[in-house]
Amino acid sequence: MHKGFYKGFIAVFTGLAIVVAAAATASAQTEVIFAISAKPGSLQYETATEFTRLANDRLTGKAVVKFFGASQLGKDKDLLQKLKLGSVHIALPSSIMSSIADEFGLFDMPFIVKDREHVKQIDEKIFWQMIAPAAEAKGYKVLALWENGIRQITNNVRPIDTPADLDGIKLRTPKGKWRVRMFKEWGGNPTPMAFSEVFVALQTKVIDGQENPLTNIYAAKFQEVQKYLSMTGHVYSPAYPTVGLKPWNELPGDVRAILEQTAKDVQPWMYQKGAEGDRDLRTKLEAAGMKVNNADRAAFVTASRPVYEAFAAEVPGGQDLIDAALKLAK
Repeated sequence: MHKGFYKGFIAVFTGLAIVVAAAATASAQTEVIFAISAKPGSLQYETATEFTRLANDRLTGKAVVKFFGASQLGKDKDLLQKLKLGSVHIALPSSIMSSIADEFGLFDMPFIVKDREHVKQIDEKIFWQMIAPAAEAKGYKVLALWENGIRQITNNVRPIDTPADLDGIKLRTPKGKWRVRMFKEWGGNPTPMAFSEVFVALQTKVIDGQENPLTNIYAAKFQEVQKYLSMTGHVYSPAYPTVGLKPWNELPGDVRAILEQTAKDVQPWMYQKGAEGDRDLRTKLEAAGMKVNNADRAAFVTASRPVYEAFAAEVPGGQDLIDAALKLAK
């Protein structure tokens, strides 16, 4: 009896030891918190989801990426602060990066990006040499250049064909000074606001309109509270998978290498999804009842010259950035 009891005790003890060891291994596994403000259905959300899936496949046994979308852990401004604190490891800011470092404002220059092939050239030949280092000087590191999308204008007052049509329209913009300046130059009334607040602001008529890529317009259901969609294509907005330098450098080296490579590897998938969205979403928004018009691009380009001049004058190396980007478009 004592021998049987002893054998049973050993078996239970051994089983407990295995469970405890497994729990210890699980608890020791590095958790990488990835938080974004974009909503489900947007290209940013879909790209972040694909990145998380692919990264976790590659990180098995080393770490796990935990993804939080739709501002669950905060708006972009909050997330940028949390990157510095290390409570969030990766975020996905877009236009707000021009408030961190002026060089990111290059992408806020209207019509400077010709198409996605041009973006790829800017990524390869300008971004990493002339823009990304500005983020590192502020304590951040960008892992890759992702896409937010090509921005269009929606509102409830009138179709926007030329800049003059923006007169008196209260339009939400991201919290980036160059976007605000651009719409002021065009005669609008830009109102910086967090993306998560826009639907209610439109619904309650606090603002008349907003500007965003079609993917964000559709995912946020702005078609339910907006009458006019004007295809201006005024800005191509990247999204930047970004980390805080200090917490990032505290992650294991092999984990960092996998995350950084994965961020770059999802780009081809992302560009394909973005192009598909451009083709399909206009039709879906029109079918939802929005009145769609193609804006007078030439009129907007002419009205944009002072924005270029201000960027060149106020941002160190601003003219060089503009010249380099425009040269790649040829």
